[in-house]
Amino acid sequence: MKLWFTRITCALLLAAAALAQTQWQIDPAHSAAQFAVSHMMISKVRGQFGKMSGTAVYDAANPSAASVQAEVDVVSIDTREPKRDAHLKSPDFFDVEKFPKMTFKSTKIEPAGAGKLKLTGDLTIHGVTRPVVFTVDGPSAPIKDQRGGQRVGATATATISRKEFGMTWNRVIEAGGLAVSDDVTITLDIEMATAPPSKT
Repeated sequence: MKLWFTRITCALLLAAAALAQTQWQIDPAHSAAQFAVSHMMISKVRGQFGKMSGTAVYDAANPSAASVQAEVDVVSIDTREPKRDAHLKSPDFFDVEKFPKMTFKSTKIEPAGAGKLKLTGDLTIHGVTRPVVFTVDGPSAPIKDQRGGQRVGATATATISRKEFGMTWNRVIEAGGLAVSDDVTITLDIEMATAPPSKT
């Protein structure tokens, strides 16, 4: 009897763990990968990538066990200026012919205060992989969508050096200084969804 009870208990615990470690898919229609860079030391130029995908495994009761993987289509870059977009796609910057994707894979996730996480992982841009730390607001509490699945949202931010990823192009302006700053701020507004429950 005791052995039977132990087996049932273990099975229930494993089932609960499987449910808690929920697999989420990034919803690209409701997510955005954005960036901002200083132009001529007087203003910010902002842009975004229109195509992204990825997955996350997350358990609110055990955030340290979470994992995140994401991929961004660099060719989808949009700064609202076609000539600038073409330059950013060129070998001076992203060189999309050789490196059409940027990727992120988490290596560690830690609580960072109420409603916040510290997300560490490997970011690959322009064929170069570097460790990057994102500050995450969220994820939000899950809500049920119209299909019967669940949805959560989160915002992640980080500042990187583009030179560390091999993008060193610049030019000196008349007033002194450089036309484009080295530091780039990345902001990811992410909405993730689970598959609706099976009807079988």
